[in-house]
Amino acid sequence: MKEITVQELKQKKENGDDFLLIDVREDVEYLVSNLDGQHIPLGQLQNRLDEIETDKDAEIVMMCRSGGRSGKAVGIMESNGYTNIHNLKGGITAWSNEIDPSMPVA
Repeated sequence: MKEITVQELKQKKENGDDFLLIDVREDVEYLVSNLDGQHIPLGQLQNRLDEIETDKDAEIVMMCRSGGRSGKAVGIMESNGYTNIHNLKGGITAWSNEIDPSMPVA
């Protein structure tokens, strides 16, 4: 599984790189803090793939609280033909610890 660090994600956001960020945490977690990614909870991902408006070779970063659920999401995406998927290593917890300490983690 390909991973991306929070530092790499921050650079991509600052550069305006073309990629899709998908947050697979639950609704309450997303409401507490998010990085403005598309929100599709892990349990709904398989049934909501049609909402991902990009081609299957486009760069997609999956994220959750610490990387476990987004790792499972990477597997779902890959099994559905997506090829350029990255897991955000450490999730929003790492973002809070390394990039923005003011960001709460639920």
